[in-house]
Amino acid sequence: MKATELRGKDQAALQQELNELLKAQFGMRMQIATQQLSNTSQLKKVRRDIARVKTVMNIKEAK
Repeated sequence: MKATELRGKDQAALQQELNELLKAQFGMRMQIATQQLSNTSQLKKVRRDIARVKTVMNIKEAK
């Protein structure tokens, strides 16, 4: 996900995207704990996407 895509969304869509990413992160953490996740780099990508969404949300709130 790119930041330019996120900037075009409204606050409600960003919140929904954040909730989906947090659920995905939780699922991946559980898969790591049970040793079912083979590609652990996915967790890093989700973490960065969460940070991007939060950053765009904070920028929009500041305006």
